[in-house]
Amino acid sequence: MGATFLMATSAIGPGFLTQTAVFTEQLLASFAFVILASIILDIGAQLNIWRIIAVTKMKGQDIANTVLPGLGYVVAFFIILGGLAFNIGNVAGGGLGSNALLGISPTVGAILTGVICIIIFLLKEAQVAMDKIVRYLGALMILLTAYVMIVSKPPYGEALVRSVVPLEIDFLAIVTLVGGTVGGYITFAGGHRLLEAGISGKENLRQVTNTAISGIVVASVMRIILFLAILGVVVAGYTLNPDNPTADVFKHAAGEIGYRLFGLVFWAAGITSVIGAAYTSVSFLTTFHPSIERNKNYWTIGFIVFSTSVFALVGQPVTLLVLAGAFNGLILPLTLGCILLAAHQKKIVGDYNHPIWLTIFGAIVVILTLFLGIRTLMQMIPQLF
Repeated sequence: MGATFLMATSAIGPGFLTQTAVFTEQLLASFAFVILASIILDIGAQLNIWRIIAVTKMKGQDIANTVLPGLGYVVAFFIILGGLAFNIGNVAGGGLGSNALLGISPTVGAILTGVICIIIFLLKEAQVAMDKIVRYLGALMILLTAYVMIVSKPPYGEALVRSVVPLEIDFLAIVTLVGGTVGGYITFAGGHRLLEAGISGKENLRQVTNTAISGIVVASVMRIILFLAILGVVVAGYTLNPDNPTADVFKHAAGEIGYRLFGLVFWAAGITSVIGAAYTSVSFLTTFHPSIERNKNYWTIGFIVFSTSVFALVGQPVTLLVLAGAFNGLILPLTLGCILLAAHQKKIVGDYNHPIWLTIFGAIVVILTLFLGIRTLMQMIPQLF
């Protein structure tokens, strides 16, 4: 359950909430098809990665180093870079959520968010505390958003029909959702957590598979509930504020109470994503020196302190976050490509036979995310410079 919710809440960050609002306003009920397609691709990507991590009993970067010496360091560099950039955004999200919930300054809220995360990793049983925090806050986010969905009265029937018969198909939205759910560090969060908990090897593959699917299901339930809540507001004729569309949804649906609920959901999304990004990014750092593994909690705290300090001193670095988002689309094909190569090398997986259908699934995700990730990056670079 800890691995399930660590992965899911790592995905359900401030960007996840804002992204869902933007795409729902653009595509309306047809966004249901995008969600369904992305769920299928998410499962394909995550099952490949988690199963090979379990079989090899190695972390993602170590598998990449076995496929090609030095490749694991490249993978670790990009994942840590993306994790750091997104963590600054996660801290900022915690600050914005605190502002909406309590009326305090976003900077003060961000610092408080960082301090709470630091306290968690200072505890003797830090990983047990982390598992509980992400589980309870993940459940809280889903329940609060479900309330807003109910009061917004969305057209459930039309959403169901459009999930298989869309009026419009946006492939870029599909890849963006896949990258936001299993891209970068996110898909490795739960896989590495299971490995550290000793749930690995062929004898535990059924449990690993079920946990991987459960992580996608939890994140997807939140996405579907949030989509329906937003759809109900948009079809009622409201135009969302582009500066904070998710807050607008909660406020239009449930008034001032809804706005406070938004603050709580956004803060929970921020704090759980800070925990997930910091934990997973540092798990990739351990490859560089044995002392990092021995002092992992302190490195995690340092990661959080740096992310919080950047936001508190400089503000949200929009350019860095945009570039990191583009790179995130390119990290998945790199990491998943390494996993697929490893899956069919006996020197790495031994006598394990990786299912062909999973390999095909994974290859489709690699090709789609690589093509559209490069295209998106090429579109962004001229705008930034």
